[in-house]
Order: sequence, then C-alpha cells, then structure tokens
Amino acid sequence: MKRFLTLLFTTLLLTAALCVTASASDFDAVAEDLSAIGMFRGTANGFELDRAPTRSEAAIMLVRLYGAEEEAKAAYDAGEIKHPFTDVSDFTSPYVAWLYNKGIANGTTATTFGSAKNCSAQNYVVFLLRALGYKDGTDFQYADALTFAKEKGFYDAVMFPGDFLRDDLAALTYQALAADMADGNTYLLDSLVKSGAIDAKAAKPMTDKITAYRAMTAAMDTMDDNAMDVDMDVKMDMTMTADGETMKVPSTMKGNMKMIVDGANVQMAYTTETTAEGETAKVNMWMKDGYVYMSTTMAGEEMKLKYSVEDQLAAIESLSLVNVDAMDVSGLAMLESVTSKKVGSNTEYTIVIGEGMNSMLDGVMGLMGSESAGLDMRFGEMTATYTVDSKGNMKKVDMTFTASMKMDMPLEDGQSISMSAEYDYDMTMTVNATGKAVKVTFPDFSGYLEMAPSQMAGTAA
Repeated sequence: MKRFLTLLFTTLLLTAALCVTASASDFDAVAEDLSAIGMFRGTANGFELDRAPTRSEAAIMLVRLYGAEEEAKAAYDAGEIKHPFTDVSDFTSPYVAWLYNKGIANGTTATTFGSAKNCSAQNYVVFLLRALGYKDGTDFQYADALTFAKEKGFYDAVMFPGDFLRDDLAALTYQALAADMADGNTYLLDSLVKSGAIDAKAAKPMTDKITAYRAMTAAMDTMDDNAMDVDMDVKMDMTMTADGETMKVPSTMKGNMKMIVDGANVQMAYTTETTAEGETAKVNMWMKDGYVYMSTTMAGEEMKLKYSVEDQLAAIESLSLVNVDAMDVSGLAMLESVTSKKVGSNTEYTIVIGEGMNSMLDGVMGLMGSESAGLDMRFGEMTATYTVDSKGNMKKVDMTFTASMKMDMPLEDGQSISMSAEYDYDMTMTVNATGKAVKVTFPDFSGYLEMAPSQMAGTAA
C-alpha cells in the first residue's frame, strides 16, 4: 500500500513539475520522543538537528540502542574496559570503550577513533543493524548495508536526501526501534523495555504508536498494490498573492485515477473536472511509455501537451527495487500519531503526518533534476484516515492537509512576477478496484505538443 501511494503521489507531483525546498530539520517531534526515553539528547544549543552527527555521537546512540549505557559507565569507571584512542573526550570514553571491547566499533587508525568526523548514513545504518542483532560479514556486507536495511524495513533512501544530519539520525533511530530484531522475537524498543534498559512508562507513547503502525501495515500487507482505480472528490481553498494583490479562490474537483505499476513501467489515466468562481476546467492526463500526456479544456479552448518522465521514473524505480522481507516501518518517523478504531467489519486507521513528509518529498523531487526548478513548495500537517476491510483491502482514504507555494512567473518582456499561494485541501479517495481488475485505456496521442517539464510548470502557472 505505501509503495503504491508513494508512486501515486510522486506521479501527481511530476505532472506539476514541483520543486520542494529542503528544510533545516523535519523530524523535531521524533527527537522529542527519543529524548523522552533518554535515547537522544541535545547540547547547550538544543538538539542541533540541522548539522551532521559525529562518530562520537553515533557511538553514544549505539550504546543506548544496546541498552548498555549504565553498564558501559560502570565498567569504565571500574577500569574494566578501556580504549586506545587519543581523540575521545572524557564524556564519550565509556561509550567508545564499551563498543571497542565488544568488537562492535573500531577506530579510523590504531590510536584515533575519528570522534569529530562526520558519521554517514551508511556508517550509522551499520551501527543500527548491529544493534538489531545482525552481523556484518555474515548477515550483510558493509558495502550493501543500506540495501540490507531497506530489506529489513527501516531504511528508505527517499526519506534521507542530501547530507546526513542529526535530524536524519534521529529519524533512522526511531524507525530502527520499531524494526524486528534479527531473531524475530520482537522489535527493538520492546526488547529494550523488557530488559529494563528503557522505562516502560516513559516508552508507552512510542510503543502504543509503534503497535498501531505495525498493525496497520500488517492489515494491508496482502493487498495487491500494483494497480488501483480510485475516484477523487476534493475541496480546496486557495489564497493567492501575485504582484502585490491577494485573492481567495475556493474550488471543487471531482475525478478518477486508474494506475498500474509494473517496475519502471507506469500506466495511468487521470481525469478531473475543477470548478472555481463559476468556471470549469477539465483535465485529462495519461502516462504511457515514459511520457505524460495532458489535455486541458477551459472556456471552450483545449490545449494538448506531452513531456517525458522516463528518466525520473527510472530513478524512482531504482529506489524501489528491493523487496522488504520484514515488517516495513520505514515511514514511521514521518507520523505524529497513529490510531485505529473498528467501524462494523472495517477498521479505520488515522495517521497524522508531520514535517517529515517534506523530507521525503525533497528526495522524490530531487530525482527530477534542474528541469523542476521554478517552484518552492511545502506541506503542512496532514491527517489521513484509511478504511480497511476485514480482508486487508483499502476501501477509502480521507485526507486533509495544507500546502504553501512560492514561484517567480516569467513574463514576455523578460521580467517576472513573484507569486505565492496557501492551500487548504479536503480530499476523499474511494477505491473501486485493485490488482488485475484495474484496466487502463488510452486515446490517440497524435497532435500533442512536446514540452520540457520546466516549460510545463510555466504553462500550468
């Protein structure tokens, strides 16, 4: 389910050629949750989520993930463990000594640990895999650590674009805490609580959230998400400011989307009818053989355009080639909360998605390259309710969210107009069919004018 919705959302963004700006940090709430259980601590300057983590900081986190913080401090103070490194602070020494004596972490040389060096995503994922009970060289190879972590359900490259920051370290830790241990008996946080390393009362908000998320993922695990046919009903209020003038535009949109995903081959038929201020615009869009075809009709005039997304789809597919063979918790850090309730024979799962969604969108839109330049967009808090039947089939999605956008719209005289907009969405998607029952048909595409994605953005504006 998550893979299909990610591709669906990605495809919609590709059609608009949006470029999402990177933020300093997207996982502040995750850092707060980890702080509450003593797993993540800040400095005199706060959590400092917008800088790269050091190897020392990663070492401290790793010892806590083993539930061995007090053990390490006691053993070091008693002289039972030590390390040979000259670049490790007094505060960090118990942690490094414990890891060194357990053979879990080594230095960059015989006498240096590389304490101040940045810890990469690959470095940290290796640490997390070890904490989950996997052995490098046996269960996985260092060079393939990221792929192995994705197979184990807690890492997804699209969530962590660009430089690896403390923000990302917190999110990865959070997801690893929800991931299955190597022996399959339980997940990491539950293991730490049962061992007494983490206080059960302090961890209860996290364990409740993890339990609900894992139940939602398991409930929809059998659904065929390679193809889906959905009806859409959307209400949108837009407040737009352009050239110093502001106007509010409420609108409604009804439509249908059929989509079939077969590796990098995505087939789609998307039809909508949008009404705003008494005017109705019809948009028909198709995706076939790496091209998006768009037909727009408004005020009796029709415009037919097409542009290639073959490279972008191939890049997205390269992120999705690995089959997850464990409980998939790779989206957990993006969620503020997860709740569920029974409604007749169905179950409704309600999730609140925080700022972490923007981190994922940064990664997705980064695949579009320079052709997507021109628009900056951010999403606010999203609330989504999934209605799932007793067989694990998704029947409906209700979603509300806000978004903001800024762009410079070029004019014919070479000048440009600065434009910004705020959006409030209320959307319902009703699932008509999934899997082999979904059929996509295409019209004759002759006469469609080919344009670059960047030109499409300007045309749409």
